Amino acid sequence: MNWSSISFDWNQARSFLAVAEEGSLTAAASALKVTQPTITRQLAALEEALNVTLFERTGRTVTPTQAGLDLLDHMRTMADGANMMSLVASGTSQAIEGQVRITASEMTAAYLLPPILDRLSAIAPNLEIEIAADNTIRDLLLREADIAVRHVRPEQPDLIAKLAYEDPMRFYAVGKYVETYGQPTLGGDASPHQFVSFGDFERVVGYLKLIGLDLSKKNFRYASNSQFVEWEIARNGHAIAIMTDRIASGFPEFQPVLTEVVPFTLPIWLVAHRELQTSRRIRLVFDLLAESFSN
Repeated sequence: MNWSSISFDWNQARSFLAVAEEGSLTAAASALKVTQPTITRQLAALEEALNVTLFERTGRTVTPTQAGLDLLDHMRTMADGANMMSLVASGTSQAIEGQVRITASEMTAAYLLPPILDRLSAIAPNLEIEIAADNTIRDLLLREADIAVRHVRPEQPDLIAKLAYEDPMRFYAVGKYVETYGQPTLGGDASPHQFVSFGDFERVVGYLKLIGLDLSKKNFRYASNSQFVEWEIARNGHAIAIMTDRIASGFPEFQPVLTEVVPFTLPIWLVAHRELQTSRRIRLVFDLLAESFSN
């Protein structure tokens, strides 16, 4: 840790985040229960420490600059960690109980959530977690879940969304596949190769053509509406699959192929309804998910 590089204190960061989230100096001061001049001083100190301008000020309106936007996610991660530390240190997390429903895709639910839930069990043993493994988007506004792990940002204004991570995705195949079909190459003869598709075939083919893979229906002998089935088809050596690095790392039998293709990125959005701001149990789970996915 380069301690000398940390030249601001948490109160400054908290003031910055409050202004960005609340939309004005007055609202931020009210949320933090301090005076507006205090918020102004904290922002000025932070801007001086970082040598950047964080907000454009027009009358009573403040708008984050590009530098402010670039720092915002990092400050939110700090806030998540600080909130988690406070709950654990005070023992409050041990007393939080009730049910929290999380919806996520099959692969996320099966391979990414379990180690996070192990941490949650140690921090808040009285919480009950229900996981809906679902590749469709459940409606949080209808209370079908408390927290959603999604790969697209929601458009509903009544939902709170946080970009937790952008996961690299690559083409993966097992050794058996490469032995049978050979090593695929970008721009090479694609006719011998098989890919397994998840979702709309035409959209997948159209996207792959943009990166230089000219494929047809003959290259997609296998298709499934299940991510599990798709992955198992590839794991048995029948096809190439696209998977995130984070999940593929748990399967040593897979190896990256078509490595000349620049990895795609799959965003991981955490989404909750506005009860996040008042429910300690939902806040605790949301913050732990955010911290875990960002590491």
